[in-house]
Amino acid sequence: MGLVRWMSIAVTVTTAVMAVLIVGSGGYGSGSKIGAGIALAAFALAWFTLGIRARNSTVMAIAYVSVLVITVGAAVAFMPVMATLQSLAYPLVWVLAERTRNAIIGNVALALSVGVGFLINMGLSPDAVLYTTTIVALSLIFSLALGLWITQISRLSDQRHDLVLELQSTRDELAAISRDAGVSSERERLAREIHDTIAQDLTGLVLVAQRAKRELDNNNAAAAAEQLELIEDNARAALAEARALVTASAPVGLTGDGITSALTRLAERYSRETQLTVTVDADHLPAIARETEVVVLRCAQEALANVRKHANATRATITVTVGDAGLTIAVTDDGTGFDPTTAHTGFGLEGMSERLALVNGRLDVDSSAAGTTVRATIPKEVFA
Repeated sequence: MGLVRWMSIAVTVTTAVMAVLIVGSGGYGSGSKIGAGIALAAFALAWFTLGIRARNSTVMAIAYVSVLVITVGAAVAFMPVMATLQSLAYPLVWVLAERTRNAIIGNVALALSVGVGFLINMGLSPDAVLYTTTIVALSLIFSLALGLWITQISRLSDQRHDLVLELQSTRDELAAISRDAGVSSERERLAREIHDTIAQDLTGLVLVAQRAKRELDNNNAAAAAEQLELIEDNARAALAEARALVTASAPVGLTGDGITSALTRLAERYSRETQLTVTVDADHLPAIARETEVVVLRCAQEALANVRKHANATRATITVTVGDAGLTIAVTDDGTGFDPTTAHTGFGLEGMSERLALVNGRLDVDSSAAGTTVRATIPKEVFA
């Protein structure tokens, strides 16, 4: 139920009670009762003609408060008991005032009107003036104290409401940002996984297919058959990696027997594909977390892919060690090398750096005409 309806009920009930009080009051002449009744009727009529529309109109509010002050003062002038109307009149002023200052002015005006009504009815004797001053002062002080208190509560409630709305808006914005960040992070993760697995497998398939074609052109059926078998193995591996990505499972190379075995299988596979001699030195490693094994395997895959595509090397070595700095995997080749300080357009080294950044790791590249070493370091507190 709205505030206006509540106030309408309050005005109706108060008017009815005061009307009964006027009729049943003894000691007052009929003229006083009629005058008080007319003032009371004007009080009620003013609400239903002006007051119910005053919340949406400043002019209506001023007109209604003016009529309210006059009718309450007139009712008190006819019958002092009508001062009871103050209990509703003061709240009405506070409800309809747009500003605290206007409410205070309206309260003071109402208090003065009631005081004048008392003096008109009781005269200007010292006792009447003292009584009037006391009643009016107490009523005014109480109305101002209660009105200011409720106004402060209302203001704090509005501020709290605004803060809640702002918090909800901020929460929605953060949720949207989090979703976008999650989507972007997942997209980057999938890009790294596809590059380090399926893309490398497809690259290997192209190279082996080219080698098989050359063998067929040379009428070397046995060598061609070997290459075709390798193509089938690589295709199966690529399919398995694709399924692992779809199901978000562990890399196919990690079968549960440790990172050393996974690196050994990787080295054997690259040796078969590229005719490059790849050795692994990763013995006596402590148990490491599965997430760290994934990072190590992916770094090794990407480093070997770079050797295959760019190094023109004949040998490569994968070395995994654990020391005070943490776990380090180094892939060294005897290729032509490159300048690590120059910009490169490939995704490989950048993808490795991003993957290592997720585990607070670091990527270092040393290269010269004698070969290249790509070294990835994972802090000890992360890999264990």
